[in-house]
Amino acid sequence: MGKRVVIGMSGGVDSSVAAWLLKEQGYEVIGVTMQIWQDEDPEQVEENGGCCGLSAVEDARRVAEKLQIPYYVMNFKKDFQEKVIDYFMDEYLHGRTPNPCIACNRYVKWESLLKRSREIGADYIATGHYAQVGQLPNGRYAVKRSVTLAKDQTYALYNLTQDQLSHTLMPVGVYAKNQIRSMAEELGLMVAHKPDSQEICFVPDKDYARFIEEHARVKVPEGNFVWTDGTVIGKHKGIIHYTVGQRKGLGLSMGRPVVVKAIRPETREVIIGEPSDVFSRRLRADRLNWMGVEEPEAEARFLAKIRYAHEGAMCTVRKAGEDRVECIFDEPVRAVTPGQAVVFYEGDYVAGGGTILPDIG
Repeated sequence: MGKRVVIGMSGGVDSSVAAWLLKEQGYEVIGVTMQIWQDEDPEQVEENGGCCGLSAVEDARRVAEKLQIPYYVMNFKKDFQEKVIDYFMDEYLHGRTPNPCIACNRYVKWESLLKRSREIGADYIATGHYAQVGQLPNGRYAVKRSVTLAKDQTYALYNLTQDQLSHTLMPVGVYAKNQIRSMAEELGLMVAHKPDSQEICFVPDKDYARFIEEHARVKVPEGNFVWTDGTVIGKHKGIIHYTVGQRKGLGLSMGRPVVVKAIRPETREVIIGEPSDVFSRRLRADRLNWMGVEEPEAEARFLAKIRYAHEGAMCTVRKAGEDRVECIFDEPVRAVTPGQAVVFYEGDYVAGGGTILPDIG
């Protein structure tokens, strides 16, 4: 085989075993850690074991030494700032709930890394994602669900392009997590039982609002909590503190559970309603990326996921303008959240997806 592949190594068990699997398959493997968040203090380095942490570099370097593959650190901080962090902050400031991992995958882990990898003569890039890449009978490339649905990461990969997919390898997708840890143990890799990274890597304390105000250098003003009939029922801390479907941390004494139904950035209002008010049968989406299928000209049926942990629901999708679709669900789904992705599946393959737009009333 002998083809050269650059694998993104996060210092975790999945990418470490992926590097070994590729080497076993005969590829010339080069390990790379993408340095994307480098302003950590020592305490954060210890706490943040995710793909962005400086601590990831040492773990990845030791794994590369063990596997006897070349290893480099590449600085993608500028790309990460522009494509991920700035986008993350802007979405929250406009009342939407972003998914920075999707942006990072498309524009940094793939677009930027693939460009740099081609410059050093690589044929492919690879990752430790729990997903598979396949070419369908129609000739198009698509990501396919991992064999272990509990770890499946295809939702966060829907935005990859045909060119990116045609140069991508994901060797972990045909294994369960316990198999990957067992392989790492047998290989003597010190990351065999390293915990998976959680939450958003560049906000290790999970305080998104504080992060946004500090890094965007803005003070987000307070506003009104408003009931669905327009009645003002209280004051909120600022729209960046809330997301559609949120039940906890509202600070409202209503005597019963209530939820965030919508966020109105133009009036700084957070709309509150009954738990039943956040169920809906339709959504609109734009910023579309069609993957396993060409853009449907007529109505099409898909299984759709509206968030990473959503198991999916059947729906009918139809065009609603240029780069826009409307999605009608067979049964109501909970908390359709502007800024999140809706991802369409045909069987085990991703057909496409887009970004959910604000509700249409």
